Amino acid sequence: MAHTAPAWPEPAPLDPLTAPVPQYGTGSLADLLPTIVAGQGLHELATGMELAPADRACVFLVDGLGWELLRAHPEEAPFLTSLLDSSCNGTGRPLTAGFPATTATSLASVGTGLPPGAHGLAGYTCQDPATGALMNQLRWQPWTDPYVWQPHPTVFQRAHAAGIHTCQVSAPDFATTPLTKVALSGGTFHGRLSGEERMDLAAEQLAAGDRSLVYTYYSEVDGKGHRYGIDSDAWRGQLQYVDRLAERLAEQLPPRSALYITADHGMIDIPFGPEHRIDFDEDWELRAGVRLLGGEGRARHVYAHPGAAADVLAIWREVVGEQMWVASREEAIAAGWFGPQVDGRVRDRIGDVVAVAHADMAIIASEREPGESSMVGLHGSMTPSEQLVPLLEVRT
Repeated sequence: MAHTAPAWPEPAPLDPLTAPVPQYGTGSLADLLPTIVAGQGLHELATGMELAPADRACVFLVDGLGWELLRAHPEEAPFLTSLLDSSCNGTGRPLTAGFPATTATSLASVGTGLPPGAHGLAGYTCQDPATGALMNQLRWQPWTDPYVWQPHPTVFQRAHAAGIHTCQVSAPDFATTPLTKVALSGGTFHGRLSGEERMDLAAEQLAAGDRSLVYTYYSEVDGKGHRYGIDSDAWRGQLQYVDRLAERLAEQLPPRSALYITADHGMIDIPFGPEHRIDFDEDWELRAGVRLLGGEGRARHVYAHPGAAADVLAIWREVVGEQMWVASREEAIAAGWFGPQVDGRVRDRIGDVVAVAHADMAIIASEREPGESSMVGLHGSMTPSEQLVPLLEVRT
């Protein structure tokens, strides 16, 4: 009697509803500054996040310093590690960055106090609905009016208007960038080259008002991670340096101050090779029906030719659905990936299809994105390695 082989079911694609949505309204980066200034008197900005009030508050944002990375490197960061239990008002828990977990989106969330669906910087690159072209929201290319693209006031502007001494201390090159204008402006910008200068000036500015809001930033933890990976000596050296900077700032805090050390996203190293890096520019299936590829390797906005969106969604689910959460624009919005609501002006910036990495993989584009495709460390997705960031606290 002949025996037939069992018919094993095809693996089902990941359900977009199983993606871990950021904690908008209670524990995301967008809630940080509104909660701080609510404690300084701007009660109308209060969110569901809880922080003890402080007359003087400094936010030190370290680009790329994810929660899981910090916890994995206690020897390189003894001071920051000693503060882990202080995270999120002494709960010892992390914040969530927001989606996608990428610098332009996160800095806009920090500065405006709004989730991506409201401020509109919904990815590393997104479609400009007015032109149909990709807009790089970190480099602001091609040029578009910053205040049309992001019209909401920043928390810094609102704090300054309320009489709170407000400033930003960062690299001089950032003083007049469009991203700074729409996300981080308000009060006075102070450009300083070295990390030590920034820490010293941040402490000085913190003491300059009875109520103060100071923001300072350091980028090279992220930079070395992209170039060399988070398993490199170069990355570890940057973590050691940031640990010293944070301690230097903490030692200079004036009375009635709170220092919050956080980050815009984490990072994960993605091995090179076709099993971990699918090249869109060489994959005819993924290219079928696609007009534009936006986002970044682990958080893709996919824009279809007119009438092809359903087919593109079906193909992407079939090809990468076991490794990525693949959703239609409507599904991603309904699931709350970009926040509780998405403004009308923002809706068409989101891809017809949104593909978000769950596995240790990325969809690169070697021809159209050669620099990004060569990076070792990547981010953007909703996995804990990328999404979770610290909110360490020092008080005087």
